[in-house]
Amino acid sequence: MLNRVVLVGRLTKDPDLRYTPNGVAVANFTIACNRPFTNQQGQREADFINCVTWRRQAENLANYMGKGSLIGVDGRIQTRSFDNQEGQRVFMTEVMAESIQFLESKGGSTGGQPNAQGSQGYNQNQNQPSQANQNQFNQNNNNQNNQGNNDGGNPFQDSGEPIDISDDDLPF
Repeated sequence: MLNRVVLVGRLTKDPDLRYTPNGVAVANFTIACNRPFTNQQGQREADFINCVTWRRQAENLANYMGKGSLIGVDGRIQTRSFDNQEGQRVFMTEVMAESIQFLESKGGSTGGQPNAQGSQGYNQNQNQPSQANQNQFNQNNNNQNNQGNNDGGNPFQDSGEPIDISDDDLPF
């Protein structure tokens, strides 16, 4: 079975950061995601989706993101139930956010410029390739550039053989 959710939207309010009796951080937040179509009045409607995240990710979300911030969420749908103060059984469906990407800085409306500290706040090594990988990539790139490729970008210039293309290979 597959239970996977990927969302991009804006926080509707500041995340609600709390701690369990054992000291584990938990943040509840709601994101507004625009629907891909417009209604009869030509306006886009939005879905408001409740989400939860735990531990360090919850703390970083509360510290670096606020109302209106654009975020990406990767997680799963979870349903739970509890008895409210009136003794009624309440069922909730929410997204358990396993990964959150900060797509802009706290406060939003920054013209798409991500806050470097906020973007790397909870997963600093994610976008930093190791030195070994960088050297390996650069060596491969240099080898390709030194192969004397003077054909102006035509990969078939010196092959001397006819190209076998069937009608199924053509995009039209």
